[in-house]
Amino acid sequence: MRDRLTDALYGLGWGAVRMLPEPAAAALGRTIADAAWKRRGKGVLRLESNLARVVPGAGPERLAELSKAGMRSYMRYWMESFRLPSWTQERAQHSFDPKDIHLLTDALAAGRGVVLALPHLANWDVAGIWVTRALGIPFTTVAERLKPESLYDRFVAYRESLGMEVLPHTGGSAFGTLARRLRDGGLVCLVADRDLSASGVEVSFFGETTRMPAGPALLAQQTGALLLPVTLWYDETPVMKGWVHPPVEVPESGTRAEKTSSMTQALADVFARGIAEHPEDWHMLQRLWLSDLEAREDHA
Repeated sequence: MRDRLTDALYGLGWGAVRMLPEPAAAALGRTIADAAWKRRGKGVLRLESNLARVVPGAGPERLAELSKAGMRSYMRYWMESFRLPSWTQERAQHSFDPKDIHLLTDALAAGRGVVLALPHLANWDVAGIWVTRALGIPFTTVAERLKPESLYDRFVAYRESLGMEVLPHTGGSAFGTLARRLRDGGLVCLVADRDLSASGVEVSFFGETTRMPAGPALLAQQTGALLLPVTLWYDETPVMKGWVHPPVEVPESGTRAEKTSSMTQALADVFARGIAEHPEDWHMLQRLWLSDLEAREDHA
């Protein structure tokens, strides 16, 4: 019953919010965000705990301000995402303003595969629809398999409607398919600041240890693809901003594990700079650092 209700609520969101005028959808998102923030539920408290690492020295008032802005940013993500399938070509083309996009387009034009690696900042789906519609470049991504299965199917259908090829995170075949796309000179986009497997790489992130996925670094090593970190943020305009950072190079020496560790740490460092500059747009409402994960296990 819970799974069916969750699926029904998401279906309602995709249907109803899509019909609203954009200003009304934005206002609704702010109202929902403020109500959730006032309830001080687990997600809000976890967000504040995470932000305390990002903004060291911030007092309770500052963290509360950041978490309120963070919930508004998070709901902006959802309101936009619900509406994306109904965006016109013109709306999609004017949805995103990235800096140094030539790093991506030049590599693809030369026939080289590219891995774009992003943290959970602002709206990666908006960046995706801009790539497919403004640049006319298809790409492949990976999605966490959600429960219920019908909800996962909704997400896959939604992202495929935006021009993305979506592979399930579990099942074992995703890596091989991604590698083939890259060897063919294609584009792969991966959200990569939170490890969803037991094979993540330990990195230092805001002074503490966490795990991030090895996939981006391994794909770059095995296929010769260019690995480009990307950070995103919102401002007061309807146009999301972004920055395609210089490539993370494969080290010339070391074992595969050593190279993967070095490259993943380099990604983490770029992500940290982008998150520190726009902490309110980091949608991390889950436990991330190993010390938090271990504390949960101790209380289980």
